[in-house]
Amino acid sequence: MKLSLWGDRPSSPTDEFGTLTTSTKLAYGVGTIGISMTGNILAFFVMFFFTDVVGLPPYLAGSILMIGKITDAINDPIIGWLGDRTRSRWGRRYPWIIFGAIPFGLSFAFLWIVPDWNQWVLFSYYAFMAVVYNTAYTAVFLPYVALTPELSQDYNERTSLNSFRFTFAIGSSLLSLVMAQAIFHWVPNPRNQFMVLGLCTVAIALVSLYWCVRGTWNRIMGRATQMSVVEHHTSLSLGRQFRTILRNRPFLLVMGIYLCAWLSAQLTAVIMPYFVVSWMRLPSEAFTQFALSVQGTALLMLSVWSGISRRLGKRMAYMMGISLWVIAQAGLFFLQPGQSGLLYALGVLAGFGVSTAYLIPWSMLPDVIDLDELRTGKRREGVFYAFMIMLQKAGIALGLFLIGVALSWAGYIESSPGEPTPVQPDSALWVIRLVIGPFGTLILLGSLVLVYFYPITQELHANIRQRLMVRHQRDSAAAKGSE
Repeated sequence: MKLSLWGDRPSSPTDEFGTLTTSTKLAYGVGTIGISMTGNILAFFVMFFFTDVVGLPPYLAGSILMIGKITDAINDPIIGWLGDRTRSRWGRRYPWIIFGAIPFGLSFAFLWIVPDWNQWVLFSYYAFMAVVYNTAYTAVFLPYVALTPELSQDYNERTSLNSFRFTFAIGSSLLSLVMAQAIFHWVPNPRNQFMVLGLCTVAIALVSLYWCVRGTWNRIMGRATQMSVVEHHTSLSLGRQFRTILRNRPFLLVMGIYLCAWLSAQLTAVIMPYFVVSWMRLPSEAFTQFALSVQGTALLMLSVWSGISRRLGKRMAYMMGISLWVIAQAGLFFLQPGQSGLLYALGVLAGFGVSTAYLIPWSMLPDVIDLDELRTGKRREGVFYAFMIMLQKAGIALGLFLIGVALSWAGYIESSPGEPTPVQPDSALWVIRLVIGPFGTLILLGSLVLVYFYPITQELHANIRQRLMVRHQRDSAAAKGSE
């Protein structure tokens, strides 16, 4: 079905289920706290933890992350497909969140234990725990994000909803860094530091997930009752859905935009501790302060970019923000040892763009799902979110593995527990600088190229929603007539 920007349009995008209340948006946002904290701690610390606390070589550390991510990527479409087909008195998404939260928390906590085993037994243990954690993470995270299009059908309200989500996401990321810094200060043993950090994070995660379920329950269950006679859920096999989704050009563009932005962010987060300590010759605390400058700016800019998106559109807001991030990313390569002030300034500048990378792609995806429903007559939120995250995780897994291999090839010297940080060879320093500078910059430029071709504007989405409303009303009337 070909859609046009012209034709009849409603005067403003309308959510046929009413406007979201602030308390519902708040509860939805709270749900991401634990999820974001675990992801942020892993992104910033786990590679460094494996090499400099556990004492594994970089290639083994990178392999652990790749194994976990690839397994996770395989699980994504399966769990998304099962989520769309779940039928229970608690709806499609809630059973996954409610019962998945406990294994999600426990597996994360076990990732930070350091047993006194030999290198290969440790590798096997952490690889196994990475698989368990990533599977449990997917079982909780996918149903959570799939609530977005079910909570609202309005183009701008979805951006507002994601603004709440990412306000809590970035805020919790900041909390995780502050909490880490406090724990590292008060707990002297590096092994105990990360174990305490993991346990504290798990406690917060469980509270936040169950709060989200409680606070969004009435909206989701009420909508499920209203839509029961008009929604059609696909019975296609997983393979056929995969082929169908990969023919959806707007979805491929959104997935590519998200992949490029977060691959650059993930690689920067992983390599930054090495960059700060080995190249900049700053204390390890400087890394946490840099991360705080990025995340703090991103948090403050969320409402700004949300307003710009309403005025200029999602595509333009993204292009403006990422352009600033590109300047900051490229600038990291030229920093010289000891230039801490410039490091933090570039972190602030990067935060402007990171904020749009949080907000915009996740606000685009529900619009793509609406377009898919108009074309196919099916609602497939879980599958779309699953395939987007699957491809993103596969790309990041490959990137992390290559970083580990590159560091090992360049002669990076891992630390032994309790010993001083070794001086790295020039070859390792060059790899660190190239990853954080030119490589990250090129990936961000790729996301700018992709977003230029993204086709769903506010006007087109209003047209899509109008057609869907007419279809829903017709199907509802037909269902009532047949009773």
